[in-house]
Amino acid sequence: KHFFRLCPWPPGSPPDAAMLSKVLGVAQRPCGRSLGRLLAGASRPCSATTVTLPGDSNQALGIAQYAKDFIGGKYGDKVDASVWERVEMFHTDSVMCGISALALRTNAPTVLREEALSYPDPKGATVFGSGAKCAPEKAICANASAVREWDSNGTVFGYNPNIPGHTAGEFGHNDFYPVVMAAAQVTGDIDGKKALLAMICLDEIRGRLAEVFSLKSYKIDHVVHGAIASAAVYGALLGASAEQIESAIGMAVAHYIPFRAIRAGKQLSDSKGASAAISTEAAVLSMRRAMRGFVGPKDIFRNPEAIFRFFEPTTGTPASQDNIDITLGNKVRWGVGPSPFNLVLSTAGSDFAVCGMHFKLGLYEHQSAGALEGLLSALVHNPELAAGGADAIEGINIVAYEPAFGIIGDPAKKDPKTRQSADHSMAFIVSRILVKALQAGKVPGAMDAAWMELMLSPYDYGKDALYDPATRALMAKISFSHGGPEYDAKYPDGIPTQIDITLKGGKQISSGMVMYPSGHARNTTADLRQILAHKNRMLGDIVFSDRGQVDSFVQSLVNMKSASASDVCGLYDFDWSSMRSHDCIDG
Repeated sequence: KHFFRLCPWPPGSPPDAAMLSKVLGVAQRPCGRSLGRLLAGASRPCSATTVTLPGDSNQALGIAQYAKDFIGGKYGDKVDASVWERVEMFHTDSVMCGISALALRTNAPTVLREEALSYPDPKGATVFGSGAKCAPEKAICANASAVREWDSNGTVFGYNPNIPGHTAGEFGHNDFYPVVMAAAQVTGDIDGKKALLAMICLDEIRGRLAEVFSLKSYKIDHVVHGAIASAAVYGALLGASAEQIESAIGMAVAHYIPFRAIRAGKQLSDSKGASAAISTEAAVLSMRRAMRGFVGPKDIFRNPEAIFRFFEPTTGTPASQDNIDITLGNKVRWGVGPSPFNLVLSTAGSDFAVCGMHFKLGLYEHQSAGALEGLLSALVHNPELAAGGADAIEGINIVAYEPAFGIIGDPAKKDPKTRQSADHSMAFIVSRILVKALQAGKVPGAMDAAWMELMLSPYDYGKDALYDPATRALMAKISFSHGGPEYDAKYPDGIPTQIDITLKGGKQISSGMVMYPSGHARNTTADLRQILAHKNRMLGDIVFSDRGQVDSFVQSLVNMKSASASDVCGLYDFDWSSMRSHDCIDG
């Protein structure tokens, strides 16, 4: 069994189609899809720091073996310090988002937490703020829902130009760390370093899948990639065999595919924020079933009727998102063939997927980050803008790329009635941060300080903020323009956005095109440690009664790498009864 087929050709000498066919064990056949995309991914020079799963191999089994090998230490202790730091920062950020969402009594996290506690399991896992053990998949669902509720934790855009074929541009978020924590609590023998290594592994699998297959292109929700990674990592930590993990991945893909119906429409529901949680619950349940002996579909990535080859056929019909031949009479279309992509996974060094993920410096949909950076820059460099007040502003035009222009720049979202809709409305997001600056009448003279002082908090999306007259008045002054091919071509490498503010009297203030805003993986100017520390305290103050408790809790997350297995098991626990009391933020 060849789980991994490492490049057999000399470095710097990419194979031709005939050689690749020979290596992959397939004949060169006249199929509707050429080997071009597979060649693009497979022609990467050999590397001691990566594993390549070719499209004509069993990638489900390969992912399973990769997870077991990586977490099990096969590749040695060769992960760069920058990767450890990055995953620690993302994990800490996610936890602070989660517990503050619970403190403000948001609906889905509260419902799912209560549901989890109704499934007691002495060999299970715990929810935030409790030592009581419950069914692992229920605890994971509750915690992942809380982490995602604010839509303020990490983001990936599925773009790595350093790896050929890895630029599909799928979304994703750092919602899945509770999978690792639950496994640690179930086994009781996973220390902090191993837990963080497993988180790196989970982000690597889901992040690389986001780079090679765009789910959103087919109206499938992006959480599928995270569910696949969750099954693999949970199984690896629990000691499942590679075949059992393959089975769980097959079940997750064959039985539980969420569509973007949960994100359609002007007003969004709890399903938007809980999508990752619900899909991961299903993935972990599938893993537990597989470990009990249930056998799911094998080799799911090459299955012609699973989502990958169904939407991107590799045999029998031209590869086209606009014209997919799905007629049952096309026997070649439904026959044996490769998956649509090669998958490259890192094993050492610094080029891990998590290092290409992005932070949100407050609460906002990440595709609005370019507009926020542009607005803050305009405020910092033009003090008269904040001092002049709202009446001095004639209009604001935001130039954006697709998909931002069509998703969060949709004019229909200028009248949000739910928090979930407001945080996907660029007009609302920009207006809230501008309202804060105008009310203060001034802003700091440096960008990092401006991000911290004007940081959007949960209260900027609460029931009172939704209908704030000053916010609504500014929203009415905002218009959107599509930047066209020039802007579209620069995404997802960056977040190309420009904001132009026209003052009464005719003066125009323009940000120019923003590509890499603060928090973006390719931004080199922001002091992330400082800004995220401010964010952690902002969210922690919602939960804990004094700053000392906040700092102590955050420090335990920051120092996780040195935590014992026992400490890891209790990392999410705190005194729920002494948590600050709040009315539900949504009314």
